[in-house]
Amino acid sequence: QVQLVESGGGLVQSGGSLRLSCASSGSTAAINAMGWYRQAPGKGRELVAAVTSRSGTNYGDSVKGRFTISRDNAKNLMYLQMNSLKPEDTAVYYCYASDGFLDYWGQGTQVTVSS
Repeated sequence: QVQLVESGGGLVQSGGSLRLSCASSGSTAAINAMGWYRQAPGKGRELVAAVTSRSGTNYGDSVKGRFTISRDNAKNLMYLQMNSLKPEDTAVYYCYASDGFLDYWGQGTQVTVSS
């Protein structure tokens, strides 16, 4: 079992930056994929960025060139650096992990970008 906790969300002006963090605990050695998803009001959950041991990193088209995903495996931490934020980035951001059999989700952290 894996537990995920996000932090770092908040209110920022358009063009600003935030860094989200995800702390994982439990059976972290079994994790083979992690990533960030987001859900805006009235919309479904969409991929923001992901990293896997075999395939490397990938990003949603809307955040390419602005967001960067990274991991500190020794500390069981994952980050999402968000630059040049836009109002359309406003959403609840969720940390995700998979062990190849089960999916795990954090509780979400709110990011609001004002215009």
